[in-house]
Amino acid sequence: MATLYSPLVTAVAGLLVTASLWAPIAGVAAESPSRSDFVHAEGRRLVGPDGATFAVKGINLGHWLVQEGYMFGFNRKTEAPGQIRSTFERLLGRSGAARFWTRFYDGYVAEDDVRFIGAAGFNTIRVPLDYRMFVSGEPDPKFDGIGYALIDRLVGWAKKAGVRVILDLHAAPGGQVGASHDGGSGFPLLFYSRANQDLTVRLWRALAQRYRDEPTVLGFDLLNEPIAPHHDTKYLEPRLQPLLERIAKAVREVAPHQVIFIEGSRWGTSWHPLGKPFAENLVYTYHSYWASPRRNTIQPQLNFRDRYNVPILIAETGEATDDWIFNFRTMHESYGIGWIFWPYKNINQTTTVASVRMSADWKTIVDFADRFADDANATPPAQDVIERAFEGYLKAIEFKNCDVQWSYLAALGLKAGP
Repeated sequence: MATLYSPLVTAVAGLLVTASLWAPIAGVAAESPSRSDFVHAEGRRLVGPDGATFAVKGINLGHWLVQEGYMFGFNRKTEAPGQIRSTFERLLGRSGAARFWTRFYDGYVAEDDVRFIGAAGFNTIRVPLDYRMFVSGEPDPKFDGIGYALIDRLVGWAKKAGVRVILDLHAAPGGQVGASHDGGSGFPLLFYSRANQDLTVRLWRALAQRYRDEPTVLGFDLLNEPIAPHHDTKYLEPRLQPLLERIAKAVREVAPHQVIFIEGSRWGTSWHPLGKPFAENLVYTYHSYWASPRRNTIQPQLNFRDRYNVPILIAETGEATDDWIFNFRTMHESYGIGWIFWPYKNINQTTTVASVRMSADWKTIVDFADRFADDANATPPAQDVIERAFEGYLKAIEFKNCDVQWSYLAALGLKAGP
């Protein structure tokens, strides 16, 4: 586990984990469920336990476990998780930053949020994961990070709310994208390192083993947006499907029933490196932002679906006007394609379900982050301002203090008002 995460583990381990990390999730039946208890793929559709089509209407819990700078209000100078953590440690100190992250994880996604997501009409939550929260002690890793307890808690809330959960590896060992949000070095080193690949396989096996008997966990999204287009795609893309097959094999050895979600390369937009489906119960997903809400935008995906008779799903889209969201969403539904919009919560935005209010004090933190990105010796704000800003932010992220964007929900065809 990276050094930046070590004090966080120490600070929260006792608070979150009161029993073995490998204990059964509360509420799971003593007897293992059968395939019929799970959502699963049949031909070009997903089918629920009742035998009816399960049309995914989902939302992404972006920023919760994999932070992105713009969702703190920062500009692109402070975007990667490591940059954010360094900035906060400069302002709060190591122990203060650890306390902040403990409260952030508790407040950014709480039971009130999940209850509202279900009540609004969503039936699925996609959760971006950072491998560092589930692995410690590299190069001899142990699968004992704090992330398991957080996901256990989320799954329990989701079960009560009638919502399914997709686990999405957003930040894999070494980085699978080669961009800031994968938590890596800026290169997709996952594909260059056998050790990183082995760790990824072992992590997915551990996650699949843990949630194999929990139908609330709809499935596993193996790699988010692998291989950004500005890297050596000729070298990298032929290595994508073999790695996905290897991960999927490890998952299937312990979890036979959950769906496996497969993404293509180039920000998850292209399936051209992928061959025919290599296993049963696969769903192919893609990401698309700000595209034309016309059939030609998704024609390659429709062709793939029809050629191989598999379900397809748009797993990230959004951050646009209500009109665009309505048109893009209804276009997908007209072709029987489920959707998961991005994101659930953001700061000072209307293109989200819940908007966090930015205080004047927090704007001073934003300003410092910009200066600190250029100059490690930048002078921080006064201590009282820092304390007020972080305390105010932690209160602002609680669901009860957020502004619900009802027009956004209406554009998604969901709950249109309180």
